[in-house]
Amino acid sequence: MSGNPFIINVAEAMNGDGLPITVTQTGPSPSRIGPAMIAIEEGQEVEVEATIIPLGSGVMVDATATAQLTGQCVRCLKELTPEHTLRVEQVFSASDAFISGDDEADEDRGSGDEIMRVVDDKVDLEQAFVDEAGLNLPFNPTCEPECEGDTDVPSPDGVSGEQQDRVDPRWAGLEKFL
Repeated sequence: MSGNPFIINVAEAMNGDGLPITVTQTGPSPSRIGPAMIAIEEGQEVEVEATIIPLGSGVMVDATATAQLTGQCVRCLKELTPEHTLRVEQVFSASDAFISGDDEADEDRGSGDEIMRVVDDKVDLEQAFVDEAGLNLPFNPTCEPECEGDTDVPSPDGVSGEQQDRVDPRWAGLEKFL
């Protein structure tokens, strides 16, 4: 499937026998997903496996997205390309009654906990994965287990060798301006 891998058709689960359904689809990421230093790049192949659990007039989708990340180590500036899996659980409503129940309680309106909607028997998991990546991918990624080669590269705590009067090699080109 070459479409958006984050758009999942839930019609079979909503109209079926009440049992969960699992679907797997692959396609290019429609946008860049992740923080500045490491992310799933737009167009990168993503495999989404989703279990759709019917909830009457709604569904819960438990999904994983597996893709190769592209980034850069903040210590040695080496390119990083690890494969990573993100997991989300999201509830989607197919009717207003599912969201508010039979009473007219407005206590949750505008609280930021709004339930996403099923639209044309489909749900879109992209924003859920964007949020998950923002919360769980490192803002300062580093080589795992550690940077190779150059021992002048600072440790993850940010100490750059200054205790031994060495200049961090990433800043060495600036010496001519001093």
